[in-house]
Amino acid sequence: MAHVIKGISEKKLYMDVCTLCRPFDDQNVLRIRIETDALYLILFNIQKLNYEMIVSPVHFKEIEAIENVQEKLWLYSLVDKYGIEPVCDLSKVRKRAEQLHALKFGVADAAHIAFAEATSHCFITCDDKLLKKCQRSGLEIVALAPIGFCLKEDLR
Repeated sequence: MAHVIKGISEKKLYMDVCTLCRPFDDQNVLRIRIETDALYLILFNIQKLNYEMIVSPVHFKEIEAIENVQEKLWLYSLVDKYGIEPVCDLSKVRKRAEQLHALKFGVADAAHIAFAEATSHCFITCDDKLLKKCQRSGLEIVALAPIGFCLKEDLR
């Protein structure tokens, strides 16, 4: 279970599960390898306490459904060690997720975005279609790909 502690960093990040799973995708594809490096750079900065990684019940539900045992265990370890549980009004998050779902966001995507809007400064995803939909929908949060986030934050 993720930590429930007062955060140290003012910068809170919310990464969806497809982003956290990038190291388990085909690393022979250049884009995937670069996105994996970007994820590791973000995680390094989370370890250095430059950012906090917010994790929600949606993360645990999606991780639970992963069939690859090694991937599942790595993700559970990651969210347990570095994840911070969100402090937010769950009824407002649920209402916002329902609004996003009505705008044709998938159920899990709508829930992730609703939690991100309520708790974080940036929503990070590797899903191009979701990213474009986020950018067109006027969300209450900045949505970026991992590489875009690293460039924006000048992470090295």
